[in-house]
Amino acid sequence: MKTLKKFGLVLLIIIAIPLIAALFIAKEVNYEKTISINSPTEVVWENVNSLADLDKWSPWNDYDPNMKKEMTGIDGTVGASQSWESNVDEVGKGSQTIAKIEEPFLFETTLKFYTPYESEAKAYIKLVEENGGTNVTWGFGSEMPYPFNLMKLFMNMEEMMDKDWNNGLTKLKTLCENQSL
Repeated sequence: MKTLKKFGLVLLIIIAIPLIAALFIAKEVNYEKTISINSPTEVVWENVNSLADLDKWSPWNDYDPNMKKEMTGIDGTVGASQSWESNVDEVGKGSQTIAKIEEPFLFETTLKFYTPYESEAKAYIKLVEENGGTNVTWGFGSEMPYPFNLMKLFMNMEEMMDKDWNNGLTKLKTLCENQSL
């Protein structure tokens, strides 16, 4: 009986330590990447101010160029939405809705992911004029619910996001700079 009690106590401690640790780990998840584009802000804005424009340089199209997409509302206005569905895990199923537009410096959307896992995020593209060009910051913010926020200790956001975000921003840079020629 003593052995069973000790085993139960050890098991309880093994379970309790991570759950207690998760109480002290932030739930917020934020990531952003910036690129300098040698194009006027007006040119860059024309490539980021609607869901169709974002789709032109989306890195996720490379994973599944045949994903199903559907647009609702008037693209380029608050409330317009695009949904997508793919069997490719890197793409999954979700929707993106325009939440805020501050022409020509901010385009903000709300993302909802349904597969391969459910989550929500706020995404944004910020433009800043600099030396005749434009600095573009593409980012997002989300929350990981308790106790899943414990996974942040084992996640490397740079490693997870860099490839796709660098790919997308590089495509945007090429698109804008070719239009400025």
